[in-house]
Amino acid sequence: MKSTRFAWFAWGVLAFNILVILWGAFVRATGSGAGCGSHWPSCQGEMFLWPDQIETIIEFTHRLTSGLAFLLVLAMLIWAIRRYPKGHVVRLGAGLSMVFMIVESLVGAGLVLFELVAYNTSIARAVVMAIHLVNTFLLLSTLTLTAWWASGGQPLKIKGQGKLGWALGFGYLGILLLGASGGVTALGDTLYPAESLTQGVQQELSSTAHFLVRLRLYHPIIAIATGAYLVGVMAVFNAKRPNPTAKTIAKVFMGAYFVQLVFGAFNVILLAPVWMQIVHLFISDFILIVLVLFIATTFAQPVPIKESTKDSPFSQGKKVYI
Repeated sequence: MKSTRFAWFAWGVLAFNILVILWGAFVRATGSGAGCGSHWPSCQGEMFLWPDQIETIIEFTHRLTSGLAFLLVLAMLIWAIRRYPKGHVVRLGAGLSMVFMIVESLVGAGLVLFELVAYNTSIARAVVMAIHLVNTFLLLSTLTLTAWWASGGQPLKIKGQGKLGWALGFGYLGILLLGASGGVTALGDTLYPAESLTQGVQQELSSTAHFLVRLRLYHPIIAIATGAYLVGVMAVFNAKRPNPTAKTIAKVFMGAYFVQLVFGAFNVILLAPVWMQIVHLFISDFILIVLVLFIATTFAQPVPIKESTKDSPFSQGKKVYI
């Protein structure tokens, strides 16, 4: 892998965005989303202020770090345009990162301006939160690819991947769904905290409970199903298309996913304390990044024609690559 200044900068931008995402989760978990009122981009109607309440400090800090993250992604895009020729894959990654960063900012602004923060329990907030988490995962994905490509990673070969390619693509969509359900579940934990594990289970099974509470029941099921599916797909990939790097990444993914499931179980047992929600989200971000690196590695390999098309008289008995 290459070690250029741009590559180091791209990895740094990815790391900083993870910190911003985690702080955003802290804002939600502490109910500080209304710390700046219904004003955006200003805070309490002012662009510069000295916060006097803890909620305002938390939210204002998130505004500042989010703004810096935006500028870092913009700087990465400008640098990519100046450093790489037109049509280069790094330019594509930086451009997509900028697009998702703009969407991220707009969704965040919408949450504030429409007052879908603090202790708002509407369906609209749940939907926007799910969209927010999906876009966040897409942003992290493109930032990861940009850094990977800048470090010497090869462009993805989407065409000709066959059934295995589709299987891995569905696995990625499963991770996006898992992230969305996790965001809604965390929102339910914040708005309707249970005093005990027994009470929490009773709330989830009650037909009269708020939809955010009842939805908490499905997140663990989605997590277990998605993890098992992706582990199986990775195993098949590594068996049919051996690659030392992909095998190592798959092992990291399996280890991280196991840790996440254990941590998720303790998160439920301990009634989702704030610090545990933050760590749980960090592991989720890490798992996403590992999955993206696995896709980037496997999709950059030559694909045997016999995997993607039916055998023909011209390919029988020969191992031809495209």
